[in-house]
Amino acid sequence: MVKLKFAEHLKEAVTYIEQGHVRVGPETVTDPAFLVTRNMEDFITWVDSSKIKKKIMEYNGALDDYDAMI
Repeated sequence: MVKLKFAEHLKEAVTYIEQGHVRVGPETVTDPAFLVTRNMEDFITWVDSSKIKKKIMEYNGALDDYDAMI
């Protein structure tokens, strides 16, 4: 996550993962030791219900009213 610029520090990335803010493909990851292959690196995203994702979308001006209801 640090390499992909989702977090500045490794400790911060571990906290996000443990709190359930990150998913790899369709499944939410809560184990920081989860092994992500290079093929799966493109599928790392925030969970749709994550407040972090909502703040990022709001900052970028991409937050839609429909997305805010989820």
